[in-house]
Amino acid sequence: MTRTEAKKRIKKLRETIDHHRYLYHVLDRQEIPEAALDSLKHELWQLEQDYPELITADSPTQRVGGKALARFRKIIHETPMLSIEDVFAFEELEAWRGRLAKLTADPLDRFYTEIKMDGLAVSLVYENGALASGATRGDGRVGEDILANLKTIEAVPLVLRRPTAGEIDAFISRFRGEVDERRLHGLAAGPMGRIEVRGEAFMTKAVLADLNLIQEKAGEPVFANPRNAAAGSLRQLDPGVTASRRLDFFGYALLGDLGTTTHEQAHELMRLLGVKTNPLCFLARSLAEIRDFHEKIYRQRDRLPYWTDGIVVVVNRDDVFRDLGVIGKAPRGIAAFKFPAEQVTTVVEDIRVQVGRTGALTPVAVMRPVRVAGTTVTHATLHNQDEIDRLGIRIGDTVVLEKAGDIIPRIIKVITELRTGKEKKFRLPDRCPICGSRVERREGEVAYYCTSRDCFAQNLRRLAHFASKKAADIPGLGWKIVERLLEEGLIRDAADLYALRAADLAGLEHFAEVSAGKLVAAIASRRRLPLDRFIYALGIRHVGEETARDLAQQLKTFDRFLAAPEAELAAIPNIGPVVAASIREFLSDRANRDLIAKLLLAVTVERAKSAAGQLAGQTFVLTGTLNSLSRDEAQRRLRELGATVSGSVSKKTTYVVVGADPGSKAAQAEKLGVPRLNEDEFSAILNRTRIS
Repeated sequence: MTRTEAKKRIKKLRETIDHHRYLYHVLDRQEIPEAALDSLKHELWQLEQDYPELITADSPTQRVGGKALARFRKIIHETPMLSIEDVFAFEELEAWRGRLAKLTADPLDRFYTEIKMDGLAVSLVYENGALASGATRGDGRVGEDILANLKTIEAVPLVLRRPTAGEIDAFISRFRGEVDERRLHGLAAGPMGRIEVRGEAFMTKAVLADLNLIQEKAGEPVFANPRNAAAGSLRQLDPGVTASRRLDFFGYALLGDLGTTTHEQAHELMRLLGVKTNPLCFLARSLAEIRDFHEKIYRQRDRLPYWTDGIVVVVNRDDVFRDLGVIGKAPRGIAAFKFPAEQVTTVVEDIRVQVGRTGALTPVAVMRPVRVAGTTVTHATLHNQDEIDRLGIRIGDTVVLEKAGDIIPRIIKVITELRTGKEKKFRLPDRCPICGSRVERREGEVAYYCTSRDCFAQNLRRLAHFASKKAADIPGLGWKIVERLLEEGLIRDAADLYALRAADLAGLEHFAEVSAGKLVAAIASRRRLPLDRFIYALGIRHVGEETARDLAQQLKTFDRFLAAPEAELAAIPNIGPVVAASIREFLSDRANRDLIAKLLLAVTVERAKSAAGQLAGQTFVLTGTLNSLSRDEAQRRLRELGATVSGSVSKKTTYVVVGADPGSKAAQAEKLGVPRLNEDEFSAILNRTRIS
């Protein structure tokens, strides 16, 4: 990106961020996900690091929040409540520490590590132990007076607790030589003076669920997340409303001449003063410990009672922290190590068209690489022209990309405010981009199809699908090898695979004699195929894994599958008329019948097994990682025993099997009252059942 391009992009980013920050922080409204706004801010910050001469005083990176609301009295913070810079990867955390190391000769070997709460930052000022004022952060210098509302939070002490002399002695003993003993002893006996506690007011997940239930019953809009709910609760003019919201509070900073010298000591002292702090905070002695803590909390976040989007890392020594200073509106000595975002922003650089095994044309967005949910993403399917038109996507647009857990990344929104006028509209072509044949849209469908049966792209995908793990499962026969075999004219269809000889392959470049022999042996090892895998391998439109299993369990043999009339197919549970019509259309096609006949000369299709025992009719959902067997193996065992394996939890689910690092399905099971099994309990069920 040139300097001129960067300048234009920075201007657009600032205008867009300012607009959405005003909606979010001042009006309590939200048009794009908070994670997407964070992504835009991070992109702006990175551009400003590359072009520091383009940083201006009014950039969103140089200020903290929105203006204080006029309905509350203004309070000026004696010490500004500054922002925190975000890092999104361990490499960025290492780079942050590297920058700090260049600015100080002191060792950077201790970091206090906290949970980054998803709530509202507030300031509590105590005069001689009594709560005198309470305010929001506001714009960092001027906040809103919400003392009456903060007093309704049980976790906020109205009067600071005075530590006993014994507690102070124990505190001094723990940090001997690092603290001002005289000043600390004064807390036990003398006047406390002015003490400011900063922390996070937040709403737990359980309280939010109860609140939204009340909102729904009253016909009122529900809160999108606990942060919005906490902010809305603290900005009530009636403290009684705030009290009914049951907010909580964690302190994270202590300001005042109290005799401490580190951030760790401040947290310990806050607890002695009666201020609630997060028990998960700890002193890390290396970046490796921080990384491990980050990964641990990321895995546990669904089970925590509150929402969190990362951890906060603070240089522990106060003097080093102060000497490192401030850059913009963020202290250098603190960083927010965010969890992998599930919603980010990126730019659509191109839209390309893929041709599938059924001939369907699928538009795919080629995007500027971006990390989302822990992986780098460069492509996202746009499904069809109708979806492109619905979203209004153009080449060059900045978009919001979402990826939750194992879900395939998808574009959910276009940020039209960032358009420059150079974006290009997209339409699917009238001709197949691979073979040049005419493209048609079938009646009642949204997809466009290549009309040529001989299209190379279709044939390649059909063959790759046949060999794939969930179909014929031919080891070593990947996409690239299938493509090479087609290009060399060695195969034309799936049946030709079984006629390959090692001598046919040995002459090909990069195909040594050993490799050729291994591939031929691998193909030969798959001459016996279960009925459901064979049906799935044929690549019939609308027939996926689960549908193939339903067909196999009901019909038992491939001969019955071939002969079944459409009405019989449609009557099978989970099949229906659309799938039945697609199957009969496929089987009625002369070319498909010829291919099946060739395949049946090369492979044996096994009869489907009948399942019995106590798992018949039961539905299982798997979440997390099992140590004793893979996910595929667990699913296979369950299906062999007659159980249904589902990807989502409902009230009809019999059990949810919970392995290590489970996802949200475990919490959903608890919410719906569905029994959960650990791995030992699951193994016991498998071991006491049998196949008849």
